[in-house]
Amino acid sequence: MTLPHSPGSVGASQPPSAIQVHRLEHRQEEEQREERQHSLRMGSSVRRRTFRSREEEHQFSAADYALAAALALTASSELSWEAQLRRQTSAVELEERGQKRVGFGNDYERTEIGYLSTQRLLRQRRDWKALGQWTEEKIRKAKELRELCSGRGPWFWIPLRSHAVWEHTTVLLTCTVQGSPPPQVTWYKNDVRIDPRLFPAGKYRITNNYGLLSLEIRRCTMEDSATYTVKVKNAYGQASSFAKVLVRTYLGKEAGFDSEIFKRSLFGASVEFTSVLKPIFAREKEPFSLSCFFSDDVLDAEQNIQWFQDGRALRSSGRRQILYADRQASLKVSHAHKEDEGLYSIQVSSPFGPQEQRAYVFVRDAAAEKPGAPGSPLNVHCLNVSRDCLILTWAPPSDTRGNPITGYSIERGWLAAAHPPGEVVSFLLYKVVVTGDHDEVQRKTEIPFDLGSKITISMADFEETVIIPSPPTNVHASEIREAYVVLSWEEPKPRGKAPLTYALEKSVIGSGTWEAISSEHPVKSPRFALLNLEKGKSYVFRVRAMNQYGMSDPSEPSEPIALRGKTATLPPPAQVQAFRDTQTSVSLTWDPVNAGAELLGYYIYSREAGSSEWQTVNNKPIQDRRFTVPGLRTGKEYEFCVKSVSEAGVGESSAPTEPIRVKQALATPSAPYDFALLHCGKNEMIIGWKPPKRRGGGKILGYFLDQHDSEEPDWHPVNQQPVPSRVCKISNLHEGHFYEFRARAANWAGVGELSAPSSLFECKEWTMPQPGPPYDVQVTEVRATSLMLQWEPPVYTGAGPVTGYRISFQEEGAEEWKQVTPDSISDTHFRVSDLQTGKRYVFQVQAVNSAGLGQPSMPTDPVLLEDKPGAHEIQVGVDEEGQIYLAFEAPEAPDDSEFQWSKDYQGPPDPQRVQVKDEPNKSKVILKEPGLQDLGTYTVVVTDADEDISASHTLTEEELDKLKKLSHEIRNPVIKLISGWNVDILEQGEVRLWLEVEKLSPAAELHLIFNEKEIFSSPNRKINFDREKGLVEVIIQHLSEDDKGSYTAQLQDGKAKNQITLALVDDDFDQLLRKADAKRRDWKRKQGPYFQEPLQWKVTEDCQVLLTCKVTNTKKETRFQWFFQKREAPDGQYDPQTGEGLICIEELSKEDKGLYRAVVSDDRGEDDTVLDLTGEALDAIFTELGRIGALSATPLKIQGTEEGIRLFSKVKYYNVEYMKTTWFHKDKRLESGDRIRAGTTLDEIWLHVLDPKDSDKGKYTLEIAAGKEVRQLSVDLSGQAFDDALAEHQRLKALAIIEKNRAKVVRGLPDVATIMEDKTLCLTCIVSGDPAPEISWLKNDQPVTFLDRYRMDVKGAEVTITIEKVNSEDSGRYGVFVKNKYGSETGQVTISVFKHGDEPKGLNKM
Repeated sequence: MTLPHSPGSVGASQPPSAIQVHRLEHRQEEEQREERQHSLRMGSSVRRRTFRSREEEHQFSAADYALAAALALTASSELSWEAQLRRQTSAVELEERGQKRVGFGNDYERTEIGYLSTQRLLRQRRDWKALGQWTEEKIRKAKELRELCSGRGPWFWIPLRSHAVWEHTTVLLTCTVQGSPPPQVTWYKNDVRIDPRLFPAGKYRITNNYGLLSLEIRRCTMEDSATYTVKVKNAYGQASSFAKVLVRTYLGKEAGFDSEIFKRSLFGASVEFTSVLKPIFAREKEPFSLSCFFSDDVLDAEQNIQWFQDGRALRSSGRRQILYADRQASLKVSHAHKEDEGLYSIQVSSPFGPQEQRAYVFVRDAAAEKPGAPGSPLNVHCLNVSRDCLILTWAPPSDTRGNPITGYSIERGWLAAAHPPGEVVSFLLYKVVVTGDHDEVQRKTEIPFDLGSKITISMADFEETVIIPSPPTNVHASEIREAYVVLSWEEPKPRGKAPLTYALEKSVIGSGTWEAISSEHPVKSPRFALLNLEKGKSYVFRVRAMNQYGMSDPSEPSEPIALRGKTATLPPPAQVQAFRDTQTSVSLTWDPVNAGAELLGYYIYSREAGSSEWQTVNNKPIQDRRFTVPGLRTGKEYEFCVKSVSEAGVGESSAPTEPIRVKQALATPSAPYDFALLHCGKNEMIIGWKPPKRRGGGKILGYFLDQHDSEEPDWHPVNQQPVPSRVCKISNLHEGHFYEFRARAANWAGVGELSAPSSLFECKEWTMPQPGPPYDVQVTEVRATSLMLQWEPPVYTGAGPVTGYRISFQEEGAEEWKQVTPDSISDTHFRVSDLQTGKRYVFQVQAVNSAGLGQPSMPTDPVLLEDKPGAHEIQVGVDEEGQIYLAFEAPEAPDDSEFQWSKDYQGPPDPQRVQVKDEPNKSKVILKEPGLQDLGTYTVVVTDADEDISASHTLTEEELDKLKKLSHEIRNPVIKLISGWNVDILEQGEVRLWLEVEKLSPAAELHLIFNEKEIFSSPNRKINFDREKGLVEVIIQHLSEDDKGSYTAQLQDGKAKNQITLALVDDDFDQLLRKADAKRRDWKRKQGPYFQEPLQWKVTEDCQVLLTCKVTNTKKETRFQWFFQKREAPDGQYDPQTGEGLICIEELSKEDKGLYRAVVSDDRGEDDTVLDLTGEALDAIFTELGRIGALSATPLKIQGTEEGIRLFSKVKYYNVEYMKTTWFHKDKRLESGDRIRAGTTLDEIWLHVLDPKDSDKGKYTLEIAAGKEVRQLSVDLSGQAFDDALAEHQRLKALAIIEKNRAKVVRGLPDVATIMEDKTLCLTCIVSGDPAPEISWLKNDQPVTFLDRYRMDVKGAEVTITIEKVNSEDSGRYGVFVKNKYGSETGQVTISVFKHGDEPKGLNKM
């Protein structure tokens, strides 16, 4: 192999021998490649070799095209010596691999080889020619594509840059732009287009030299300081670039590129945060938001404001919105997940670097669907996604709600799976639809060329034509778990173009047999999960590859594989320590757990000292080994522990930390600020300043001042020892010089930040008559609408003493100062009221003397008027020793702070009258001898606190009197009486005297005095004293005259005493004695049968009177008797089963009046009950009957009668003596008269209107009164109702007239008459009728002829028929028939004639 000696031979002409060598090497390389393909295509040991042109076979393959195009585009001309080196190296490699073809060794073969060599040379020439033509065509198309893509929007290759120049100089702004076609160019100054024609000649010069844009500004002035913008635009888009130009004059140290003026002009106004991000405690599935405010508008907010979560930049999405409006930036999450927990930060760009704020967002578990259910897992990820399966992993929840986790449930739409019990936090899923092939992507290569173009080449394009694949290689376990193993392998090489599937086999170590592994679906990916392996056994695996042509040989067996045992949780971290951080947070640190990739993070838990229940701090594992726990209660003590989280679950907790009190950590203070000149002499000044806003959690020990003479370059220290106050006198100054000052505060943590220099103060003696400025203006007791101002009087008083002060205020951002009061204030304090809640105010004070108004004080910082949550007030009360106190507690107070008390804002209270006791975070003022001198306003201020901690309380005379009374009660304690002496009669007639006081100690004593003599327990008097319940009782077994008198209980419990007296004398004792005897007798009575319910009456709805009683304690032999008026009542009833007795009186009357008695008796005794139904009892029954009768009255009905119209109501009962009825017509009471009649019966109340007329129409009302029960019934007698009743009345009246005047037989005829023969029969009857009726007689319905023996006589109304000498033929039915125009009637009689000696038939019947 010959190599060129140097790269300098590249491109030189080569001799013909070199060309021949080149061709020979190329032919050898082609033969070797053909032999490799031939060996792969051989299906047997001998196969006829054929050679075809590539145009004849496949033309050119996609790989050939891709490689040719890539080579042509990436290297248009290849160095010849590099090509030779590459070819010769390939030949050496082929020889080393032993891939050299061996001939058949016979003449025929040599002849064939010669023929094939000639054919190969011809084919090579044709192939190279075709490949060259195809390459030229691809290059031509690629160039056309580049030309088509060259049409694009403009963009700045080199943008504008900002300049700072001196006045009267020239500045040149340049930039480079590219675009096709060339864009149009426009220049702007502060967004106003620059037109050189509108400015002086030569002021602006604009050029465009083939994309090099320039703007020349000549003789710059201060007006040329601006933002210059160039905008370019063509048919494909537009772009812009801007730069700032600062024209400077000589301003000493304020000039230059590092000056604030330049930075503000270059980057805009400095934006600062005006609010603080606070920790958020959200809950799953609920929204949360973070927001903060800025001091000024943020330009290009989308670019200059960025939100981060755990260092990862956030963008708006479906659940997350990033907003900015009205100087407020906010991040809103509509639906929180545990993955949203983390450290959030916001950054905003500013001239002095990015500013940042941070806050932690905690996402609590959502409410459990079932009590005790654990929280939700988090950080669910999909790993190893392939055609057949994927692996899910997640982190276990921090809160198991007291129960261990037994398993997990996995769901996603139609996909659901149940995880077996255990703490394993990974799971395999099958039947997952995955678009695309993960391995297919790895088999593709992208070759970039030109700007942004690329060519994709697939390894399938280089695969040879392989029928049967080779065996897979590198079979191994990629993941081993307790329940499954993931088996992986590499694809066969070469694999062929046909799709592959795989068959797996397993063998138990020592068995010597192989078993095929079945699966529901073909295995297409080079990995497979094995789930049905037995624990405790080792396996080896091998894989076969299959395609449409057949199956490969098995792969090499894998290494022995066995299921892993159950993974143990990680140990807890060690050295968990807690440190103070802020007023509401604590910092934790711990040593990391050495667990490698198994560690998922840490869970933190907290609890208040003394509590046994741990609370979850974070729900998302923390990766770091330090964390700040926010949201704690200031001044409380907490304990913390940490648990490790791994795939095996949540481990054991670490040892709890020592209890730590939540307080501000000690740090160096911030810088003082707002220096003011309080007085100036010829060579001295008195300077005052405000304290640092951040005190560092400790007491300010003093201040170090520096001074600077404006005529000198250096600063000089004023003091070597710290100045304890905020007022300092500086001497040895030069009159007429200007000085500025700066200071630093110092506390126990060290010296704090250096303040900004003050304004320049001229050292010139003050001689003005007006006073100087007051100083140290403090704002305390800030509430929603008021605050307290306090200040120190001016050091310089001017021409005369200070006579008063003027207070002015203004709202933040306003320019006008307003006076608080129209007149001056004499004190150095004032309460400002009637302010608006939620607004910020600034205050200043001016002193007044005889010469006028002096200089104003330094304005206060803006004060926000609001009621701070958790603000503390002064508590007034009385302690256990009876001392009156005023106490103030401030848990957030720094450790070294002091509680400064004052009275009436005049200084500390008089130590002769009060005693001040200070405790950690608490202070108390105790009044030694409370009196009127102690009335007034007490105030307290906590020193060295970053925020105002102050309060006040006005002690009034009324409040002091109440406190003194309470103090007296405590100093002279009295055992509290809950219930005084009570007297109870027990079941057997015993008398119980008892009283109740508050709970007493076991040492309490009782002395019971009876008639001035102490008594003790005896058989007749039992004394009980229960100290736990505070109960004193005396039980007298049998009360008698000896027990009459006064009982006094004397109680003493330590210092507390009480004495309670009961007087049992006179009528009180006699009445108690009678009741006790009655109770004793009643108890004895109840030893046998007795009446549980005495005899009593009850009226039913049917107006029946029931007399009832009930007996108890009966037996079979018990006898029950009813008596009425001392006679036994047989109607009485008794039910032995229920013991109920009953007498039912259907209709109560006067006869039922009397004494009723029920008696029950047996061998154990006798009892009776009596009910006297006379007098009031009887009246009550009748009253009740009347009430029920009144309530039972039916609605009024209308009835027409022959006399008139009748109104009536039915009742169940009516008693004239106990029920009263009143009728009204048109609300006018009706009285009985000629035409109106009213009446009642036992079941009806009626009103009769006789001869009704139209005047009788209207509303009729019936009022029924029975005792206190009054009921009214109404009916309207008018209209159709009146017409119908009147028509009925007229009809009945007409019928009555007819009935009155018609002919009828009134009386006289018997039904039967008997008579003996030969006697004379005379029958007489009375008839009536108007007109007189016609009269005729009938015999057996036939008219009677009055001849011979028959004769009829009519005398007025009497009609007589006479039959002389009657015989048997005269027997029969006779009737008298009367008739007139109104009607007729027949009266009948039966006549029986009997012979002499016979008995009358009527008598026989009798």
